[in-house]
Amino acid sequence: MDVPTRVAPNAGDTRVLLDGRGLTLPDLVRLADAAAVPAVDPGALDRVRRARETADRLAATGRWYGRGTGVGAHRSVTVDPADETAHGLRLLRSHAGGAGSLLPARTVRAMLAVRANQLLAAGSGIHPSFVTALTEALRLGVHPAVNEYGGVGTGDLTALAQTALTLLGERRWLTGEGALAATAGPDTSGDGPLPAAGEALAPVPAGAGAEAGASGAPAGGTATGARPGPGAGPGSGVGLGSAAGPGWGVGPGSGAGPGPGEGGGPGTGPGGRGSTGEGVPGGGPSGYEAGSGVGGVLRAAAASPGGGRLGGVRTALDAGAAPDRARLGAERATLTAAPGPGAVDGSRAGRPASRGAPGGDRRAGEVPAPVTLRAGDALALLSSNALALAQAALAGHETEVLLRATHAVAALSLAAVSGSPEAYAAPVHALRPYPGPARAAAEVRRLLGLPDRPTAPGPLSSDRRIQDPYGFRAFPQVHGAALDASAALRRIVEVEINCPTENPVLTSDGRLHHHGGFFAAPLALALDGLNLALLKTAQLSAARLSALSRPDLTGLPAFLATGPAGSSGTMILEYTATSALAELRSSAAAPASAGHAVLSHGLEEAAGFAGQAARQTARAGTAYATVLACELVVAVRALRLHRAPPAGPVFSLAASALPADPEDRPLTGDIATATELLPRLAEL
Repeated sequence: MDVPTRVAPNAGDTRVLLDGRGLTLPDLVRLADAAAVPAVDPGALDRVRRARETADRLAATGRWYGRGTGVGAHRSVTVDPADETAHGLRLLRSHAGGAGSLLPARTVRAMLAVRANQLLAAGSGIHPSFVTALTEALRLGVHPAVNEYGGVGTGDLTALAQTALTLLGERRWLTGEGALAATAGPDTSGDGPLPAAGEALAPVPAGAGAEAGASGAPAGGTATGARPGPGAGPGSGVGLGSAAGPGWGVGPGSGAGPGPGEGGGPGTGPGGRGSTGEGVPGGGPSGYEAGSGVGGVLRAAAASPGGGRLGGVRTALDAGAAPDRARLGAERATLTAAPGPGAVDGSRAGRPASRGAPGGDRRAGEVPAPVTLRAGDALALLSSNALALAQAALAGHETEVLLRATHAVAALSLAAVSGSPEAYAAPVHALRPYPGPARAAAEVRRLLGLPDRPTAPGPLSSDRRIQDPYGFRAFPQVHGAALDASAALRRIVEVEINCPTENPVLTSDGRLHHHGGFFAAPLALALDGLNLALLKTAQLSAARLSALSRPDLTGLPAFLATGPAGSSGTMILEYTATSALAELRSSAAAPASAGHAVLSHGLEEAAGFAGQAARQTARAGTAYATVLACELVVAVRALRLHRAPPAGPVFSLAASALPADPEDRPLTGDIATATELLPRLAEL
């Protein structure tokens, strides 16, 4: 259920406003799918800047958890004020301990969007440059390498630490373009290979052309974010290496070789090449502003074919960058530029001129310029369940699509058994005013053209059922509960992605509070509730499928078989649906929120397990799509054999897409077609 449930781009509407307050689930999905690019509200970014100033004042007057102290069981260990920034860097490096397969680009993009929007709520005290860099990554179509395992519903520490190190330049960016690209870094022919993704890059030697800031940069960081190649000179311009040259050229201008630099003069580094906006600090509007630490774009070196190196730099696979190479290949993730390790309280080449056309012009090979790490930034970025929220949002959205499609499939099945409309009558559902059941009944009535109040039936006869099986009669109640659970999850997701949950958190009155708002119990419980509700409505889908094979209910041949005696027809689809139903049951039967954990010397004696619940929802949705597709195949075949197929767009669309051959034959292709059809049915 990956591709069919995408949100289609809206022509003429290519931007999603991020302001920390109004991000919706559909817009988050559009950002995840690269169907739109983020636009940051200037007022929200100004709030982040002012919150940063407040945070610096408060931190100077007392202890701030994670900034002036250690974290977890080290919460009472005081950190020397002069060591706060280096402490933050150690915190990020030590917490980047995720494991398992790399997550898909779509999931990580959603996480970046969630975290950027949460930070714009201005409760973290983080520097605005992190917000700018997160949104730049979305615009440029790149994302950090994030492993599946690490979070337990009390903050996605490992995923966000990996993200932070990528923003600082210590880890390589990934893209889903499908071909290996070079890493934008120095010539490694004489220095040895670059470390694998996830390892820190070596610091730039002092005096190698990088312009140091007032306080310099400790080991592991640079002052400008540019790692010069062998041709480094005394100037401040930076030109990125071309395919023909060995690395970056650093000299008086921004480039060397055939192209003039943007920094105000010709470059001197071998193999360097001018590139728009790469001057540091530039002699024109494209030059980076030294020391701003806000955003920026760097371009990767061009790739050269053959061997284990591209453009003089080892590729990710050669360097062993991916913790799961098979998964990385399956995702077709591409390593791109990691310009160098992030600066720590130094002067950073940061703010470029606006690049790209309005609406977002993603340029191949570009990545956000490394961000400067400052005191307090580390924990401010980590303190969020952004990954769990991203996974919950995507799984929840796909489930919403499937639940809407279920109305159409159930309506076809009801028509195929000539089911009673009484169970769907509006007066029945007005007696128990739950919104979900009333909506489910109303949708079936609408799709079949049934009246709100069906005509009173005549006297009973032997050929008319007084009541239908539960799969038809109790559909509004059971499926309605799933609709209500889905709506509850959406409400929680949209609250969480639009509020500050950092610990500690700054409130609007300028005060600091240490709290437990990061504990993702509401999210995990909502996901578990949806998983159980999805199981119940899937069980009814399988029951309706079985009912469609019964001659006593349909008046049609057993298993809808039309061939010679003993033909099987759709018999096997009961087994296929039941197999998928068992998979769904395994995802829902053990609620993730029932888990327990005691961590960090007993200080953290519980966990929410929201990420685990979200992954269960994703698996449950995939299984449910198979159950529903099997029912759709059988319902359409039954209606083709029916004496009076229903009129209307639902049957017309389904019948036009599914094969009409009723003979015994493999039905795998029919199931695949029906699965792809579900999002279209959801739109009817």
